[in-house]
Amino acid sequence: MSDFDPVRIGVMSISDRASSGVYEDKGIPALQEWLGRALRNPIEWQPRLIPDEQAGISACLRELVDTVQCDLVLTTGGTGPAPRDVTPEATLAVADKEMPGFGEQMRQISLRFVPTAILSRQVAVIRGKALIINLPGQPKSIAETLQGLPDQGVHGIFAAVPYCIDLIGGPYLETDEAVCKAFRPKSAIRPAR
Repeated sequence: MSDFDPVRIGVMSISDRASSGVYEDKGIPALQEWLGRALRNPIEWQPRLIPDEQAGISACLRELVDTVQCDLVLTTGGTGPAPRDVTPEATLAVADKEMPGFGEQMRQISLRFVPTAILSRQVAVIRGKALIINLPGQPKSIAETLQGLPDQGVHGIFAAVPYCIDLIGGPYLETDEAVCKAFRPKSAIRPAR
């Protein structure tokens, strides 16, 4: 039995071609690999591979939060300017609150690598007691935006995720500091068990 709170995490890959079997999905494995290294908590995964359909994306997000009761949902894919890129719209449609800092920081990190990062439209929202974050589609970009660039003093977005989940009533997430050091105010840090 673990000393850490269990966490239920939805990992959604949104792609017409991967969901129809044209090519293998690399988004869900990339999310699970990074989170599996970063978190010390026992994780119950809720993977979903779905096409770029706005109503279907919104329905899947509602199911993961309202029915399955995920604490965190991370999506990958569908955040560019192409006509079928509708993940941000589908995510905003289910939001109780928008959390714009996550998208702003992801674009700042990605701009260090490619000028086309300004074309990305990732958003993050709160729905009920869950945080939903749209991530880039490429596995390398997923890791960069989650972890940041520690050698350059650039925080990844995941450093803020555990405290955000604390604030909305979710489980206490503990990270492996070799991968990602979570930031919490001193008053919010739980004593070691």
